[in-house]
Amino acid sequence: MNTQEIATELRLSHWAGIMRERAESGLSIKAFCKNAGFHQNVYFYWQRKLREAACTRLLDVQAGNDRKSPATFTEVNLKAPKMLSAPEASEPGEVRIEIAGVRIAADSTYPPTTLAELVRGLARIC
Repeated sequence: MNTQEIATELRLSHWAGIMRERAESGLSIKAFCKNAGFHQNVYFYWQRKLREAACTRLLDVQAGNDRKSPATFTEVNLKAPKMLSAPEASEPGEVRIEIAGVRIAADSTYPPTTLAELVRGLARIC
């Protein structure tokens, strides 16, 4: 990874944190940006960049072009997880994950490394 890629990753990580702060604050995007001292267009710019990076990464993983180190699971601490309804029963050998309203279901044939990358990508943008 070169210095430009590292800088981009750092910026994306920084803005992912800001977006998490905004979601946890309960404020509208407009009110949050005003309080934070930047224009909401900056927020939307970085939101788009984060989504593009997540989609690109997911496509790379699905295509087998994963240039990064093997996936590992990382604990993600979410404040007060929200359940919209009672969890549905899982089939034997099936895994179900919900992060910020995004639901993932995978059976035992789904590659664990791909599932880990998907969860990692969602955790970054949620």
